[in-house]
Amino acid sequence: MNMRRVTMTAPRTLKFEDNIPAPQAGDLKDNEILLNVKRIGICGSEIHSYHGLHPSCIYPVVQGHEYSGTVVAVGKGVTGFKAGDHATARPQLVCGKCNPCKKGLYNICENLKVQAFHADGAAQDYFVVTEDRAVLLPEDMPLDFGAMVEPVAVAAHATSRPRSLVGKNVVVSGAGTIGNLVAQFAKARGAKKVLITDISDLRLQKARECGIDCTLNVREKSLKDAIPEIFGEEGYQTAFEVSGVESSIQSLMATIEKGSDIVIVAVFAHNPVINMEHLGEHELNLIGTLMYRHEDYLTAVREIHKGTINLEPLVTDRFSLQDYDKAYEYIEANKENSMKVMIEL
Repeated sequence: MNMRRVTMTAPRTLKFEDNIPAPQAGDLKDNEILLNVKRIGICGSEIHSYHGLHPSCIYPVVQGHEYSGTVVAVGKGVTGFKAGDHATARPQLVCGKCNPCKKGLYNICENLKVQAFHADGAAQDYFVVTEDRAVLLPEDMPLDFGAMVEPVAVAAHATSRPRSLVGKNVVVSGAGTIGNLVAQFAKARGAKKVLITDISDLRLQKARECGIDCTLNVREKSLKDAIPEIFGEEGYQTAFEVSGVESSIQSLMATIEKGSDIVIVAVFAHNPVINMEHLGEHELNLIGTLMYRHEDYLTAVREIHKGTINLEPLVTDRFSLQDYDKAYEYIEANKENSMKVMIEL
């Protein structure tokens, strides 16, 4: 049996094949699951790869690390999944032997490989995952939502990195899919008021549709000028930088309350210059965050299923597997007017 597959062979170059031998149920190891992939979401980091700007992507590599599918078969040692289930899986391949792994911090494994960047991903009709990385999806969860568990888990993890968000005012810079989800999760974790900023009116409209308290187009008014109007004398105590823009992190450092936390979520194509006076004399905490751990995936599934996280407005465009390259071209031509672009198999 053959299957289709999409490989990024170089920046801006995708190869579509439809005669690749498919993995067979009889070849599964005891702990492996064979998925029939149904949905793939295109991620902002993959867009960096497409432009040759991702700091560690290796070419050639099969696309796709946000996905959902139907279980076709399981290895004889698999107990949590059966044929017909809907599932997704974490794309992290870790060594289990380095110091971070030994401490349970495998998301920052010294030898971390991420499928679709350093190892082949799920942009193919059939894909094998191990049970320890797989997550069962509720039967009534749409496959689109299943493919978005990965970015929701990014938000779940990022919002767990600063000190408690309960009762805090929060600014999220960047209203793309990840920024939107970070803002939603900040609310879910007890933030008092959440402001999200961007330069795209469409993205800000999507944020409002998802229930974000306040939005700001920073082309029309600066963050510095808007803070008193939105937060009054309280100001804000936590920020998430999700735009990957130097001016954004500089603005956050200049306006956030002294002694506060700024979480860097975005992948920066170029290292930004930051104000060391603000960092030192304001005693700011710049906090990194990378991907997620398994508990973040479980949290993501739970909150999506509860309806706490609203995904309905975020899928703006769809393409077929054979038009994967057209999806990237569309995103490039519609940077301010697209959110989550979904590949349907």
